[in-house]
Parts: sequence; C-alpha cells; structure tokens
Amino acid sequence: MGYLENGEWHTGWYDTKKHGGKFVRSETKFRNWVTADGSPGPTGDGGFKAESGRYHLYVSYACPWAHRTLIFRTLKGLVDHIDVSVVHPDMLEDGWTFDTDFVGATGDTLMGKKFLREVYTEADPKISGRVTVPILWDKKTNQIVSNESAEIIRMFNSAFNDLTGDTQDFYPADLHDDIEAVNDRIYDTVNNGVYKSGFATTQEAYDEAVKALFASLDWIEDILSKQRYLTGDRVTEADWRLLPTLLRFDQVYHGHFKCNRNKLVEFPNLWAYTRELYQWPGVANTVHPDHYIRHYHYSHETVNPHRIIPVGPVIDWDAPHGRDRAFAVPKSA
Repeated sequence: MGYLENGEWHTGWYDTKKHGGKFVRSETKFRNWVTADGSPGPTGDGGFKAESGRYHLYVSYACPWAHRTLIFRTLKGLVDHIDVSVVHPDMLEDGWTFDTDFVGATGDTLMGKKFLREVYTEADPKISGRVTVPILWDKKTNQIVSNESAEIIRMFNSAFNDLTGDTQDFYPADLHDDIEAVNDRIYDTVNNGVYKSGFATTQEAYDEAVKALFASLDWIEDILSKQRYLTGDRVTEADWRLLPTLLRFDQVYHGHFKCNRNKLVEFPNLWAYTRELYQWPGVANTVHPDHYIRHYHYSHETVNPHRIIPVGPVIDWDAPHGRDRAFAVPKSA
C-alpha cells in the first residue's frame, strides 16, 4: 500500500487517526467519459469516442470495484473490443504490481510497466493520490479516461451499443431514481461498509460501520423476499454493483473484516440471489476467489500481520437458486 505525491512513490497505510478511527475512501482523479460520438460526458473532457480496440482496462481480480467493470465488459459483449491487464493479487510496499508469478496475473500487456503506479505517472508525471484499479486507458491519446468504476460501467452500458449491437440497458431511464437511491445506501453501508468495518481502528468506528452494514443486509434480504431484483423484476446496475461484495463476503469479509454477525449463506434470499447472478451467462468467468482470498489476507498486514491464508469456506455457487420459480409470472388461463 502506498501513494503518489508529485509523481514520487511513498509507502503508507490509510490514515484513520484524523477521522476518529474511521476509514475514509479517497476520491477518484480521472472522470472523463467514453461516449458513442466522442462528445463530452457528464464530467471531464470530450474526445473519447467508442471504438473497437482503442481502450485498455487495468484491473485486479481481487478488487470488487474493478470486478464491476469486468462484469459489464462481459455482459455488454465488449470482451473482443476492450483488452485487459490483470495485476498480481499481492499489494505490498510497491502497491499493485505486474508480477506474473500467480495464475491469472497477466503483467502489463499494453505498455510493459512493472508497477501500476507507472500507468498513473505515464498519464501525469506529477500526479498525487492513491494508485487504484480499475483504470480505463485510451491508447489513442495515451491517457487515463477514468478510474471511477461507477462511471466506467455506465460507459460500458451504453456507449458501445452501436459497435456491438447489444442494446441491453442496465440503467433504464424509468428506473434512474430507484437505482440511485439503492446505489447510495448500498455503496455507503455495504460496498464500502465492509471496508469501514475491517479498517476501523477504534471500537466506536467498527461498531458504527458493522451495525449499518447488517442493517442494510437485513433491508436487502427483505426486498429480495418480495421481488426478484433490487428495483423490481428487471436486473439492473444496482444488482451488478452489489454482486462483487456478496461474492467476497463469506470467504473474506466475514472473517478478515470482522463482518461476522451473519454469513451470507444465512440470508436465504440474498444467498439465492447471489447464486442467480453468479450463474448469469459469462459472469462466473469474471470471478477469481484465488485472487481475492490471497489479496486481502496477504496484503493487509495491519489486519492479518502473519499473512496466514485461511482454508475456507468452500462455496457451491452452482447450486440451484430457485429465483426463477419463486418469482415466475403466472400463465394466463
């Protein structure tokens, strides 16, 4: 773990002292958008037209934020249009690296860099901030388009439709308000809530975070007892944003981050819902438990100082989920 300051690398963990023991996530730096015609998006500059082969995605198979982008790349038929480099799961004094001595770690297949921080300094030699994934890189202009996962998945959702012919819409206009409301709560208390719990350095900060986390999981469990997906009968961005956290819950967050009031498998609706999304065509190929189990337990020395990798639990993601039968539309007489 570390950060860049004026282009120079410094080692150091998150400073929770100035926030009363609470973990506070830093904001992303690059907020441009790929659009169908290259016109400016909601933030940043224009000039990033959706074109096959123009963009490169840097990810970690361990990182839930990067996992979102891999899911959308698959769902929207972009695998042949946007290539990928995968960092090594160990994130130590040099941060994310492109070492290749772990199955699935590809190295930097675009520029041949040794460290992910060099991708950031390639874009801005004097950059300051955390070195994070995902990164969407533009080969044409040799710069970072975005390192904000929530915005990258929206680009993937619609910007390339004319190129791929895929018109699936996981952010439909009629559900914008519902999706945003669900996203806001889940981001704060679940996606980021597991980190707030795990990286807390005071009892008060931990208690606050873990209470909010399980209040939200109870809330989601109730929603899913009444409808198939978070905003109704259609799977949306909100579901795919939640999935990476759920996939990591029992194997990482329950033990490593002390999110242990309940396991995911103890929520019958959430557990079945997670299996349904995992079994969605193509999604399982984006899931790499070996990377995320290794990354969290080996990289977080302040949480797991002896770097012992746990043996389980073993999870049957392919067990029948039954959500299709539970929410089947009755046939008319």
